[in-house]
Amino acid sequence: MKILIADDSRVMRQIVIRTLRQAGFDGHDIVEAEDGRDAYDKVKSESPDLVLSDWNMPNMTGIECLEALRNSGSTVPFGFVTSEGSAEMRDKAASAGALFLIAKPFNEETFADQLSGVIA
Repeated sequence: MKILIADDSRVMRQIVIRTLRQAGFDGHDIVEAEDGRDAYDKVKSESPDLVLSDWNMPNMTGIECLEALRNSGSTVPFGFVTSEGSAEMRDKAASAGALFLIAKPFNEETFADQLSGVIA
């Protein structure tokens, strides 16, 4: 399985990768994106099986990326890993087609709960 991790913070991308491994989701191909625009382009070029995206990023936000992907016909499974955990943000994410929203701070149990059934 190929997982695209989009976050404008390199450190945060590494934390997400580490948490995926700690949650038992290791052995997958990881592709990194620096912002929403980069993520959008890499979904097209890399064909990931799952996108884990931050919400607030420069050039294109995570929600803008998700909306652009859906408008282009992409059905790639998409979830947020972000500090935006309000009910309003969760509703907006779900309405746009996100499978889940993991709010920071998170741990391997949070990842295991949200990603079981999504990641083989």
